[in-house]
Amino acid sequence: MATHHGLGGRDADGPGPDTAASETSVSGRSESDRPDSGRGQSDRAESDRPDSDRPEPRRGQFGSPESGEPAPRRPRAARGFGDRVFRFQLTATGVVVLAIMAAVGLFLLLRAGQALRVAKFSFFTTAAWQPDAHNFGIAAVLTGTLLIAAVAVTISVPLAIATALFISDVAPRKLRRTLVAMVDLMAAVPSVVYGLWGLFLLQQNVIGLSRWLSDWFGWIPLFRVDGTQPGDPLASASVYTASTFIAGIVVALMVAPIQCSVMREVFAQAPAGEREGAYALGATRWGMIRSVVLPYGKGGIIGGTMLGLGRALGETIAVYMIISPVFVIQPHILQTGSNSVSALIALHYGDASPFGMSALMAAGLALFVLTLAVNFTASTIAARSRSGAQSEA
Repeated sequence: MATHHGLGGRDADGPGPDTAASETSVSGRSESDRPDSGRGQSDRAESDRPDSDRPEPRRGQFGSPESGEPAPRRPRAARGFGDRVFRFQLTATGVVVLAIMAAVGLFLLLRAGQALRVAKFSFFTTAAWQPDAHNFGIAAVLTGTLLIAAVAVTISVPLAIATALFISDVAPRKLRRTLVAMVDLMAAVPSVVYGLWGLFLLQQNVIGLSRWLSDWFGWIPLFRVDGTQPGDPLASASVYTASTFIAGIVVALMVAPIQCSVMREVFAQAPAGEREGAYALGATRWGMIRSVVLPYGKGGIIGGTMLGLGRALGETIAVYMIISPVFVIQPHILQTGSNSVSALIALHYGDASPFGMSALMAAGLALFVLTLAVNFTASTIAARSRSGAQSEA
């Protein structure tokens, strides 16, 4: 009698090949895919290893983990003779500029050495200016310089931003060239002209504004005027003339064209695609300016502001013609009497003794260092903005 086989192909001796295949298909995974396989054990062993013993992934040329494809190479153009000459000229020009700046600082330091050795640290805390009596310092003139520059920047920055935005995003295309030429022409006007304008025209028309600010905001020390009473119609107008406020307005109109030019150039470089995208999303013109142009032009705003601040700190003729020099710390910007480092040098340069000349050189050195600090701070802040980073690339 023949031997009877089961449905699964199993005979009396054991399971057949068909049965083994079915068991493998039912389990759904091979021996190597099971959690207890060799790969799982090696993965767990790798995860248990300390970080210091793990092999680091190989990096490509640009810092990304190396894949099977070769890393892209940076394109390098062959430099011809003209390119090498041009590069040498640019490098030489930069080195010459830095050398001239270092020479100016070294010259001021050497000429100011005699006065600084006598005054020492009191040079920064003394308000009087009597170098022949060895009683001199820049506390008063430095305070006046900073106050005049602060008033100028407070007035000029909003004016420059508004003008730059109007030219770059609002004014008709045919009118832009005329406006740009007018702004550049204002930057070319000599400072003595601004000084005459401020002395004979602006001052008499600003006294009313100074009186109003003193009456309503006199409780703020910055706007208080000594010797006046709020609302007194008989108060003399002479206490409001030749003040820090008037000098700051004149300097603001002098530095605003420079600030406007820098800001306008940066605003005009805002990406056209982002402008159009803002309009496509339903933004108004002001919404586009607020969300695209102003964030992009942050570097230009900072750079233009600091450039104008550096110009305001060193302005001489216009300030000298307007202010009434005093050698006391004068924190009231509406009150008559102010001073600045540049005006001090212009006032005493002609009749200074050898030691007095050394003291003036020391004051000029302080102004030189202050201006450099302002410019370096501005360049550092502007380089971190979006427009500044793209300009550095």
